[in-house]
Amino acid sequence: MVFEALPYTLKLILFIPHRVLLKLHQNDTKALKRTLNNTHSSHFRSQTLISHVQTFDHLAQKTLIFDVEETLLRSPSVFPYFMLVAFESGSLIRAFVLLALYPLLVLVDDELSIKIMVMVSFFGVKKDGFRVGRSVLPKFFLEDVGMEGFDMLARGKKKVGVSKLPQVMVECFLIDYLEIDYVFGRELKVFGGYFVGLMKENKNIIIKHSINKLLEQDCDSVCFSNKPVKHDWVSCSKEVYVVSNVEKKAWKILPRERCSKRLIFHDGRLAFRPEPLNMLAMFMWFPFSILLSTLRIAIALTMSYGASIPILSFTGVHLKLTSQNSTIYPPSHDHKQHRGRLYVCNHRTLLDPLYLSFGLKKPFIAVTYSLSRMSEIFSPIKTMRLTRDREQDAKTMSKMLKLGDLVVCPEGTTCREPYLLRFSPLFAELSDHIVPVALDTYVSMHVSRDNGGRVKVLGPVRVHDEPVLGL
Repeated sequence: MVFEALPYTLKLILFIPHRVLLKLHQNDTKALKRTLNNTHSSHFRSQTLISHVQTFDHLAQKTLIFDVEETLLRSPSVFPYFMLVAFESGSLIRAFVLLALYPLLVLVDDELSIKIMVMVSFFGVKKDGFRVGRSVLPKFFLEDVGMEGFDMLARGKKKVGVSKLPQVMVECFLIDYLEIDYVFGRELKVFGGYFVGLMKENKNIIIKHSINKLLEQDCDSVCFSNKPVKHDWVSCSKEVYVVSNVEKKAWKILPRERCSKRLIFHDGRLAFRPEPLNMLAMFMWFPFSILLSTLRIAIALTMSYGASIPILSFTGVHLKLTSQNSTIYPPSHDHKQHRGRLYVCNHRTLLDPLYLSFGLKKPFIAVTYSLSRMSEIFSPIKTMRLTRDREQDAKTMSKMLKLGDLVVCPEGTTCREPYLLRFSPLFAELSDHIVPVALDTYVSMHVSRDNGGRVKVLGPVRVHDEPVLGL
């Protein structure tokens, strides 16, 4: 009676500690059950800690079945990956809802937590338009892979990954970059071509049946897991290796060169791993970032280069320019002498032409493929949209070169990795005087909000004297 008479807010305050204590008690009970199960199941399953194994050479001719999140990834939390789906495939509002539900996700069990995150992240997302699993998630997954876990799995004849995440989130990352032969994840329900935010049930039974079918002709298999008795599919193997959380914390990050495929990361709007505290800081900063962006756009549109550069530097934009005789070159005497210079640069972000323009304090005409109309309106320099039709683009760019200097990014798309993509050779046919430019941009929170960068102008190149092979 006394509890019912309390105000609702006070009830909520008293309920949360009670729920936490209850969850801790349940975890202790589950741990005791796991211990008992380990004792009773030892007669048919050999469980060995990874730290107690001296060598893994005997795995060379075996099929390795492993839990992706618990034996391959260093972080115990999958929240950042669902946040990436909510932010990149959904919207800022969807990401905020997921962050607001984080306290609830901590209180409920793992299975219910996954279901809530799937509902928030995938509900209403078009199946054919879901590209985050191929374009954004692999980068963040690779930054979380432990080198020691990868080395163990690389020894196997065949590798089978089992994930508690939806298959569309992990399949590309495991198959394309880590050469995993088979991937079993959760299947999402689809209606009318859209995800409904629900997963198909009987996960463990379906996975166990699929693995048993896979092992019909190859029964010599080994399982890797963090909680072996929790998964029904572990019974597919008589030999189990257990990875402890203490071991995972000591693992090193897998070097990029160890991957079977080079990562080309050009999508995604977040420049940091979206952990809960990082996302909270982002949303707290968001109102100030809108004001700051508006101020920077107004300054760039209304002021001259000499006045705007010091003010933009005060607002956090820092630019370092290195020039190697970029303004002096012998005059040309052919039919192209009245054309403007063609500045050819790498493409780290959409703001690269702006960095070059402010660095050299001169207006350019920037050619783009997929710049939004809103960005074209607010751009401080003139932009020109290309069509990806070679002949049409050549005519358009030749016409614009007669009006002034032109900046082009021949990679055709942004690439935030420390290497260049394949160049389109079209730029070498447009002008005799090409100025190579190398840009290195640094970001802290959002990829579209650049805090600074380095521009290196390498100097003019006479095409008919020295062929341009690359930058």
